[in-house]
Amino acid sequence: MADITKRLGWRHLRGAPTAHVRHHSSGKLAHDGPGLSFWFRSLSAALSEVPVDDRELAMTFHARTVDFQDVTVQATVTYRVSDPAVAAARLDFSIDPDTGIWRGAPLEQLGTLLTETAQQHALDVLARTSLSSALVDGVTAVRERVAAGLAAEPRLPATGIEIVAVRVVALRPEPEVERALRTPAREQIQQEADRATYERRAVAVERERTIAENELASQIELARREEQLVEQRGTNTRREAEENAAADKVRAEAEATRSVRLAEAEAARSVKLAEAEAERQVRLADAEARRTERLSQAEAARTVRLARAEAEAAREVGEARAQAQAAWLRVHGDVEVATLHALTGTRLAENLPHIDSVTISPDVLTGLLSRLGAGERE
Repeated sequence: MADITKRLGWRHLRGAPTAHVRHHSSGKLAHDGPGLSFWFRSLSAALSEVPVDDRELAMTFHARTVDFQDVTVQATVTYRVSDPAVAAARLDFSIDPDTGIWRGAPLEQLGTLLTETAQQHALDVLARTSLSSALVDGVTAVRERVAAGLAAEPRLPATGIEIVAVRVVALRPEPEVERALRTPAREQIQQEADRATYERRAVAVERERTIAENELASQIELARREEQLVEQRGTNTRREAEENAAADKVRAEAEATRSVRLAEAEAARSVKLAEAEAERQVRLADAEARRTERLSQAEAARTVRLARAEAEAAREVGEARAQAQAAWLRVHGDVEVATLHALTGTRLAENLPHIDSVTISPDVLTGLLSRLGAGERE
């Protein structure tokens, strides 16, 4: 898009190197070329800007094959304006003198023209091609046919358009058809994978069998060696038993000799100990007899002294009792009869059992009072 600036009623246009500008003033061509820069009056100027760079036009459209299968074509057409004067005369590339923006949509018109032309040639070639052939060789066939058709299209040179390149990106069927077409290949791949899996399993089984045979052979060899080991251990055990028996025999003989010697020594020692013990017992018996004799004599003397002391004590006790009794009798012989009766009553009262209550009848009380009065009179 051209860059237009305003200065005091004038306009200044500055174009790009890839844009061809045509300036008509009062019906006459004033400026014509790419990358121009000039002043103009907006009221008398007619401006056109035609891009001369290569442009990419991507297109996607549907086509039907000979077996009535829908395919999607993705293509790209590269074109450029080779004759800007012709293009500006055939298409509306005029721009606003104030803003520099196209008044129409010339590039959309070009895109529609190229898309419909390319689509016509692609549909023509795909309509006579089966789906499988289209998927295999359709990209090349469509690209060549579209390129040839665009090159032979008379309207494009008449419009000043030159086709630079044509590229067909992809031809794709409907998703369901595409999945169905992929199924055989997937099944083939799956079969190959299964075959590889079975072969790998077979190899694994064979290796396992070989390993099992090796393990069995190893076990057999191990068992044979264990048998040899058991035999050798039995032989070693017998030899060890024989050697132990011989050693035990020598040890037993030495032990018997030693036991005999020890027994003889012990017997001699026992005899000596018995003689020493007998002599010691004799000495102890003599000493005990003398000690017993001394103890007997001391005990006899002590018994005699104790008997004498007891006899003397008994005699003295008897004499004291006799004297006390005589004194008691003398005391009671001098005391009156009533006093003795009172003492007798007191002694009797001291020795009587406990009496809670005493009942005295009048007759008994009268008798006692009579006796008491008689006694006082006497």
